[in-house]
Amino acid sequence: MGEAKRRSDQGLAPRGPRPSKAAKDTSPRVLPWLPLTQNQGERFVSITTRGAWIGIGALAVFWVTVRFVGPAAGWWALADG
Repeated sequence: MGEAKRRSDQGLAPRGPRPSKAAKDTSPRVLPWLPLTQNQGERFVSITTRGAWIGIGALAVFWVTVRFVGPAAGWWALADG
């Protein structure tokens, strides 16, 4: 039994068209021969910028822990102090 016949026998509405997989990126390419669009380039820059700031923050937290928290808690002693 076909899908259309089964749906009509059960009183169901016919299936609509399938939604498209993803919206096609219609922004212009950075270079004609490079498969990279301007939207993709902007998204890459924003993601890497966010990652850089997360790394800077993690480095600052690590430095504060090594320099101040660890010695104050007695976990280790600084070699220069």
